[in-house]
Amino acid sequence: MTKSFMLLAGAVLVGSASAFAPASSSRTSTCLNEEAEAFCRGYVGGEGPEPMPFAGIQQTSKNWDPLDFAGRSPESIPWFREAELKHGRAAMLATVGFVVPEFVRIPGEQFSFAAVPHVIDAHDALADTSMIQIFAWISFVEACTFPALANMNAFDRAPGDYSFDPLGLKPQSPEKLKEYQLAELKNGRLAMIAIGGMVAGAAITGNSFPYLP
Repeated sequence: MTKSFMLLAGAVLVGSASAFAPASSSRTSTCLNEEAEAFCRGYVGGEGPEPMPFAGIQQTSKNWDPLDFAGRSPESIPWFREAELKHGRAAMLATVGFVVPEFVRIPGEQFSFAAVPHVIDAHDALADTSMIQIFAWISFVEACTFPALANMNAFDRAPGDYSFDPLGLKPQSPEKLKEYQLAELKNGRLAMIAIGGMVAGAAITGNSFPYLP
């Protein structure tokens, strides 16, 4: 285990927590437009009322925002939701991409189990080759979202909606769409926590899936 692995694990844990927190709130937003009078502009995710499993907390998850991100910065709520969705989607892909190579590898000697015994070893083992390509493609995809992010100030689209639906899976019913949005949000939140735990477990134990001592 190297120092870089520990730093990576810490960064993932902090990133997942920070992206997770702002999406819900405990008080009514003070946004300036009529839509924003509803909690977090009426976005899904604050419905609750799942109980909070922490000692001393006497509230449910309904409109849960203990640091009052929504109240202190109501104009940034669309950006908060956009960030949470992007982190959640990346985390869902990351959880799959972290586990599958433990069992199946793509062709190529540099990707073999002999060359990279554990998935977490891939970063250092492929730092001068594949990691450069991965970083370049991630940067390109992220750059493609800049215009959409800039337009969000005009509120001409919902956060996280890039009109990319090649399989036509988006429901036409508003009720069904809200159900899909909530499912994506909750799965993304779970995945952000999961990938943090998986990376930390792999870095600390040095073992493969399920990353236990």
